[in-house]
Amino acid sequence: MKSDKKSRSSDSDSRKEEEHDEEPEIQEIPGMELDSKYTSKKPVIPENSNEVQKELEKAKKELEKLKAFIVKKYPFTQALGILSPQANRFFIEDELGEGIAKEQAESLEKKIHLYMIIPEEKFKEIPKIKKEIVEEVARTKQNVWVYIKTPVDIWESCLDSKFDLVNFIALSFPLHDTGILASLRVAAIHKSLVLQKFDKYIVSYVIAGSLVRGDVTKESDVDAFVIINDTDVKRMPRLELKERLRSMILEYISQATALAGAKKNVLNVQVYLLTDFWESVKDAHPVIFTFIRDGVPLYDRGTFLPWKALLKMGRLKPSPEAIDMFMSMGDKTVKRAKATLLDILVHDVYWGVMTPSQALLMLYGLPPPTPKHTVSEMKRIFVDKEKMLEKKYIAILEKIVGIYKDFEHEKIKEIKGAELDDLLQGTEDYLERLKELRKQIEKRGQEKTIEQIHKDVFTLLEAILGKKPQSQLISEFENNLVKKGKFTHQHLRILNELVSSRADFKKGKLSSHKVDDARKNATILINDLIEYSQRSDLVSMERGRMRLRYKKAGKEMIAELLHCNGISFLFSENTVKKITDKIEDSGMKEVSECVETQKSKKGIEIKPKVFELIKKELGDFEIIL
Repeated sequence: MKSDKKSRSSDSDSRKEEEHDEEPEIQEIPGMELDSKYTSKKPVIPENSNEVQKELEKAKKELEKLKAFIVKKYPFTQALGILSPQANRFFIEDELGEGIAKEQAESLEKKIHLYMIIPEEKFKEIPKIKKEIVEEVARTKQNVWVYIKTPVDIWESCLDSKFDLVNFIALSFPLHDTGILASLRVAAIHKSLVLQKFDKYIVSYVIAGSLVRGDVTKESDVDAFVIINDTDVKRMPRLELKERLRSMILEYISQATALAGAKKNVLNVQVYLLTDFWESVKDAHPVIFTFIRDGVPLYDRGTFLPWKALLKMGRLKPSPEAIDMFMSMGDKTVKRAKATLLDILVHDVYWGVMTPSQALLMLYGLPPPTPKHTVSEMKRIFVDKEKMLEKKYIAILEKIVGIYKDFEHEKIKEIKGAELDDLLQGTEDYLERLKELRKQIEKRGQEKTIEQIHKDVFTLLEAILGKKPQSQLISEFENNLVKKGKFTHQHLRILNELVSSRADFKKGKLSSHKVDDARKNATILINDLIEYSQRSDLVSMERGRMRLRYKKAGKEMIAELLHCNGISFLFSENTVKKITDKIEDSGMKEVSECVETQKSKKGIEIKPKVFELIKKELGDFEIIL
């Protein structure tokens, strides 16, 4: 076509002009030896782009009513794009042929060219649709020329090497777009950036995926493949060339995305070396065959399109080695499937029952058991001792563990699918039962918690107020301790809530959350009751403590006398003496035991004979108050 010739001619001229420019920017990669004509980083922007943009903006305003008409009447419309004025002649010649009269061509060039894309299944309706749109254009007296195409038409242009036409479609001003223009635009701009940087090394730039299938949306990813020519690289390893070019090609993705304004259409680019690609074609690699069959080139230097034609004709055939490789895949698949089944047993089924079992034993209060002892502990605790678990579930656990041990000792090399299905069903039943067991353990633990804190609180109250019925203890706690300011109303509220929580728990109305709240609140009350009891004991002990002053060898000495539970202890000169009907040696252990028993006594008992015995021991003394 003339368009192709013109494009190639202009490219050739520009390259000649660039041969005398500065050194190429890609020379930081040794061995690539690119001429400056392949290294331009300037993006593909039409000349006089500001003027073109203004014209397109003006055209957009004029076409808004026409767009509304088209989208409403043909809601299946995939895109409406305003072609750049510079592209008009290319499309006129492509649509009407090169033999069009000069006057007619010039007249059509002055019109606004609207490119409409509809689904392939609406192809037969194109004449009718075009007629109705032309009538609307005439009615509204708009200077518009309309092209109506399907995605297949666009890809056919690519297969005919009409890459310039497709590039102009991609860069058209989007009046309406469901995703195809945005996706095509980001790929086309990325292709242009890559070609201007690495034209010498790029063999093909191909798109595939949803964009080519015709089901692309505004959120669809854009799949692209770049094939790099590595056949003339001499001073650099091929893989190094691939990785360096690949990293730079991927760096252009963000720049292309920004220029295209495609915020949601993510560009995914795969990079192949030409030699590796051809090796995959020779070996009939399924992925590569699919790529050749479904891919559409946005750029090709006579490599991809011949492959596609050969594949269509059935001329791309795998080598004998490839046939052997694919045949062997069947045996490998069977072995892999058997290994996978055994792996499911070893790593999924076994640990799937073992770990939850260990967790429940720990929840019960035992230290973490080893896998070796888990089965026996589950049986001992939950079957034999607590009667909480049925024996059939231990049988499931024993079976799974037994098979696992056989695997460890290499007694089994594979497991059949039916047997694994049976184990999986047993595992599912076992795990469901463990969930119920957990609830039982938690309820038992909550019961122990609520009973223990109830016992602790009322044991302390009995130590302070004496052994009495629960209701009387609560009443005396309120009247004798709360109302007299020794405890707060909060303590009374906690005490009443504890009694209420215990009653609710026995009725099955108390949740684990409320049990935990009762435990936390009871801790406050228990700590304060203990502190009050200790203060009372200290007061009681102080009542029975006396200081004595006496003289020994003319020197003034101090001794202490402690009365406890009908017994007196004399502390003098680092010695402890017990005084009953006589004086005898004692120690701090006996003193501590006596003090403990004194806690339940209200008064202090001192025998008169005590003072007589002290006088014999110390001589004259006086009591210091």
